[in-house]
Amino acid sequence: MEAIPLGPEDRTILAIEGPTVAGHTCKVVSIGTGAPDLAALRASIAQRLPAVPQLTWKLNGDDAAPAWVVDPDFDIARHVTSAELDAPVDAAGLTEVVARRFEQRLDRSRPLWHMDLVPTHDGAAIVWRIHHALADGTTAMRFARDVLWDAEAGTGAATPSASAARAEHAADEERRRQHLAGFLRREFARSRTRSPFDGRIGTRRVIAFAAVPLAPLHDAAKAHCGATLNDAVLSVVAGALRRWVLAHHGQLGEVRVRVPVSLHHEGDAALNRDSFFSVALPLNEPDPVRRLRIVHEETRERKEDHDAETMDELLERLGQVSPKLRELARQIEGSPRRFAVNVSNVPGPRAPVRVLGAPVRRLHSIAEIGERHALRVAVVSMAGTLGFGFCADPAIVEDLQAMADGVVAEAELLTA
Repeated sequence: MEAIPLGPEDRTILAIEGPTVAGHTCKVVSIGTGAPDLAALRASIAQRLPAVPQLTWKLNGDDAAPAWVVDPDFDIARHVTSAELDAPVDAAGLTEVVARRFEQRLDRSRPLWHMDLVPTHDGAAIVWRIHHALADGTTAMRFARDVLWDAEAGTGAATPSASAARAEHAADEERRRQHLAGFLRREFARSRTRSPFDGRIGTRRVIAFAAVPLAPLHDAAKAHCGATLNDAVLSVVAGALRRWVLAHHGQLGEVRVRVPVSLHHEGDAALNRDSFFSVALPLNEPDPVRRLRIVHEETRERKEDHDAETMDELLERLGQVSPKLRELARQIEGSPRRFAVNVSNVPGPRAPVRVLGAPVRRLHSIAEIGERHALRVAVVSMAGTLGFGFCADPAIVEDLQAMADGVVAEAELLTA
C-alpha cells in the first residue's frame, strides 16, 4: 500500500492533540455472561482485520505532511490487552478505569487504537480507544460492525447515497447562498455569558454514564411538537445542565452547544466526514416540553437552511484559498463564547449485538474535551437504548455523575 496523505479534517484533528488533550475517542462495550477471554478476543479480531485495513495503519512520522502507512510490525497483542486489575470492578469502578485509560496517550509509532479487556462483577467490558484522526463516530461504528460484533448484528441508520446527496446539494445551492447572512449570524454568534465549562483544562479526566430507553423519548418528541429524537436528546441534556448549573453556580441563562452532523454517504471511504451546527440551549426554561419546543425550532431552522453543509463548504473553500485562513476560521468558531459543549449523537446497531456469542448489555461512547471546553457529551444508540457518556476535567466540572443522572430524570419527565 502506498502512503495515504491525511485529509485537511484529519490533519486538523491530529493537530488538536497537545499537552492536555489526548485526541482520542472511546467506546465502552459492557458484555454479560459468557464474555470472551483475552486469547479468544485477540484471535477473533485478528481474523477479521482484513475487513478493516485502516486498523493496521500508522502515521509515517512526517509532521509536515502526515500520511497513513501500513505498520510492518503490526501485532494484535500490542493492541488488545488485559486491564490487569486486582479484582473485577463494579459500575463505579468501570468509570474510574475508563477515566484512567482515557488519560493515556496512544502510541504514535503504532496504529492509533487500543482495546483493554476489563473484568467486571457481571461479565467484562471492552474499553476501545480510537484516535479521532483515524475514525469519527460513524466510522467507529462501522469498525465495530466489521471486527467486533458477531456477524448477525444489525447496522446503524443508513447513510444517503452519493447521487442523492449530490442532487440535494445542487437543489439547495441557491437557497443556501440566500441564507448565508443568517448562517453567519447563527454560527458565529457570541454567547452573552461565560460558560461554566470555560477553563484551562489539565490532564485528568472524570467519566460518567447514563442510559435512557430510545422509543419512549422518540415518541414523546414526535407527539409533543413533531420533534426528532436528536431534539429530545438535546432537550434532556439541557435539563441535566440546568440542574447541575443550579446546584453549582446558581445563575441560569443559555449554553451554546455544538452538534456534529455526519456527512458520510453510502460507499464513502473517508475516515472523518462530518460537520456541525450550533444551537443555544435554554437553561432558564424549567418545563421539559417547552424546552423541547424551543430546541426543535432552533434545530429545524439550521436543518432547513443546511447550516452543517454550509459550514463544511465554507471551510473547504477557505482552505482552497489558504490553509491558514481555514485554520483561523476554525479557531474563531471554536471559541468558548461561540460554543460551550459538544453534544454528539451517533446511531449504533439497531438490533441486539453479541461478541463471540456473549450479549452486549450496554454501549457507551466517550469523546475528548478541549482547551476551554471542559465538558463533552457523546450519545450512541444500541438496540433501543441511548447510552450517554460524559467526559470532563474534574477540576472544573465536579459531581459529573449527578449531571448524568439528570439526563435520566429529565427523560422520565419528558416521556411522562
